[in-house]
Amino acid sequence: MTQSHHLPAVQAQPRLSRADGTAIRAVVVDDEDSLTDLLSMALRYEGWDVRLASDGPSALSTIREFKPDIVVLDIMLPGLDGLSVLSRLRADGIQTPILFLTAKDSVDDRIAGLTVGGDDYVTKPFSLEELVARLRALLRRSALTIAGESNPIIEVGDLMLDESTYEVSRAGTPVELTATEFELLRYLMRNPRRVLSRAQILDRVWSYDFGGKASVVEIYISYLRKKVDVLGPPMIQTVRGVGYMLRAPE
Repeated sequence: MTQSHHLPAVQAQPRLSRADGTAIRAVVVDDEDSLTDLLSMALRYEGWDVRLASDGPSALSTIREFKPDIVVLDIMLPGLDGLSVLSRLRADGIQTPILFLTAKDSVDDRIAGLTVGGDDYVTKPFSLEELVARLRALLRRSALTIAGESNPIIEVGDLMLDESTYEVSRAGTPVELTATEFELLRYLMRNPRRVLSRAQILDRVWSYDFGGKASVVEIYISYLRKKVDVLGPPMIQTVRGVGYMLRAPE
């Protein structure tokens, strides 16, 4: 890990807090003590309440008991690997945004992390400032930081999204989404019948170019289709060579 950065540098952005004004809750899971110590210091500089875990079983118990707003989760863990930890959390209905840490840099590893419900990943060694920035981006697109709107309800056909309660339904059937899936669907619903390019989606939903890997958009579009389009006529359309569009069935 890059250790040349000074911790105060991560305070360049305004502090985030929960909707009720209390500190953001974060859990950092890694079996390298030096790394968890550094990360916890950086996040506490952000004003966050941080808990640590060093293996899979303790990660599960800590997350279930502490109920964090964000989790940094290493993939390679003793006892139970990070992918298995996240699979169990998602099976329990826990949709907390997850950022994976991994020493691997293959496409297969990245896709595996996203497939089980991860929201982002950082490959070791990484910049401390970048990791904090990505965590802040995840929080901003989570239910905690959705700004109040005069009308938080967005409707396209029989699809409804409530920005204030983080609820989505189609034809009255609730749709459970992760923070990233919610933000992607919200972006599509705010731009109905408009073709959005992969670059536009990456910039709006992920707030950076994801290392140039536009395939992450295709992965998350497929997730939404499995949750939204299965409940009625398909709404999420692919415009070949251009991008994606959401349109109500005619």
